[in-house]
Amino acid sequence: MRKTNILPWTDKWAKSYELEANKLKQIFRDEIIEIFHIGSTSIPTIGYAKPIIDILIVVKEIDKVDFYNEKMRLEGYEPKGEYGIEGRRYFPKSNNEHTQHRTHHVHIFQVGHGAIKGHLNFKEYLLLHPKRAKAYGDLKIALAKQFPDNHYDYQEGKQEFVEELVKEARDWAKKIK
Repeated sequence: MRKTNILPWTDKWAKSYELEANKLKQIFRDEIIEIFHIGSTSIPTIGYAKPIIDILIVVKEIDKVDFYNEKMRLEGYEPKGEYGIEGRRYFPKSNNEHTQHRTHHVHIFQVGHGAIKGHLNFKEYLLLHPKRAKAYGDLKIALAKQFPDNHYDYQEGKQEFVEELVKEARDWAKKIK
């Protein structure tokens, strides 16, 4: 069973994103349209996160991503294909193949995929609504204390709240855009 590892937010995560984004830009070069730091490590007002950097890459053609699997392996990423989300390519990275401690998750979508807007709206909403972000961080801490040795139950425990935040972000984005 994977442990639940939640840490206080740090600006080191932004630096880690920048370093990794530069490597990924070199791998995918002309395929990349945009690249973003997403997830809790990109939102200081949440206050806490798993120390895993989530990276969203928008590409011209999703099928071409598969040609880069070997280059991604050389950088420590494991190609997982769609991994449950149609039209996505997913690559987790671990710092050591023996411990399987994940450090990065790369999510790649073709331009126009609905998940792109969803991820970016979620991030922007929480950046602009710090009370909601803090509530999410508080929930993460409470669940990590409740389920320190059961990451699955931790994830399950926050699912309803995350779905609520996603809906709020979607409704907010419709109003302002």
